[in-house]
Amino acid sequence: MKRYGHGLVPGRFHPPHAGHHHLVRTARDRCERLTVLVRGSSADTLPLEDRVSWMREIHPDVLVVGAVDDARDAAVPERVDAVFASAEGEESHGEREPYEDALGRHFHARTVLVDPEPAHLTDTAVGADPARYWDHLEPPVRAALTRRVVVLGAESTGTTTMARALVDHYRRRGGVWARTRYVPEYGREYAELRLAELRAEHPGAARSELAFRSSDFPVIAQRQAELEEEAARDGSPVLFCDTDAFATTIWHERYMGTTSRATGEIAALGRQHLWLLTDHRGVDFAADGLRDGEHLRPWMTARLLTQLAHTGRRTAVLTGPHEERLAAAVAAVDALLAEDLHLTDPLPERR
Repeated sequence: MKRYGHGLVPGRFHPPHAGHHHLVRTARDRCERLTVLVRGSSADTLPLEDRVSWMREIHPDVLVVGAVDDARDAAVPERVDAVFASAEGEESHGEREPYEDALGRHFHARTVLVDPEPAHLTDTAVGADPARYWDHLEPPVRAALTRRVVVLGAESTGTTTMARALVDHYRRRGGVWARTRYVPEYGREYAELRLAELRAEHPGAARSELAFRSSDFPVIAQRQAELEEEAARDGSPVLFCDTDAFATTIWHERYMGTTSRATGEIAALGRQHLWLLTDHRGVDFAADGLRDGEHLRPWMTARLLTQLAHTGRRTAVLTGPHEERLAAAVAAVDALLAEDLHLTDPLPERR
């Protein structure tokens, strides 16, 4: 089998899927060096920089560059010996686009066709229904496409119960949905760690003696975000989180009486899509030694609702008995999935 000096694999990778990775790996085996050119346009749903980042993570042994529209010469200034393309092309009708041939002529390079694997897996098909092709996506792509739902609320308002109920509901759908994940509230784990440290110095210390510091909250928010990202890479197209970094900013207000810039910066980087606020009304307060008290719940509910609205976060307020709350939550999540788990088709290739 002929080997080439410098190979080129162009594509939109919108999104990258198993067919793309087969093409890249095949080309890599046949070239001394390989460049992957990720092409973008202003009409793409998935940002070019994200697709470049994903391809670099998935293919660390090749050079991955990005170019908008026809800026290919600046992105690939070196001589190219072979341009690799799928024998089926990117279009769902099965006819290979002539873009790779034109690119080969531009670089005075040979066009090399690679049999597709899996057969007929296209950007159009994956973009139209990512959930159907979930197993053909790599972890960083799944993490980006996963719809992230946060359940948050004042103390003892059923956030954990609701998050777990939603996980169970979607797992029962079977298939890829059986892998639906749940991210627990890290703040409680962190509080237990702090309490253990306190008791190591002062045996017999009561939970009420544990005092939070402002510096604790960015640590909690960052670890919460990390756990969420790990779960999104390894779950189904929807992820349920028992609180998030945004909620941690409100807890900082509650305990410290001020806002936390560091915690807010972490929250601003979040990739959540829907917040389900559990109302305190109609839910009995259950003391567990760490919770402050029932009298604080109305303030917390109001503050969360105000800041959710102020920051433009998509929110559904859950009220009534558990069955009504769950039904409302499922309806809100299903509406999110119906709207967002579709990617617009990339623009046609420019001839």
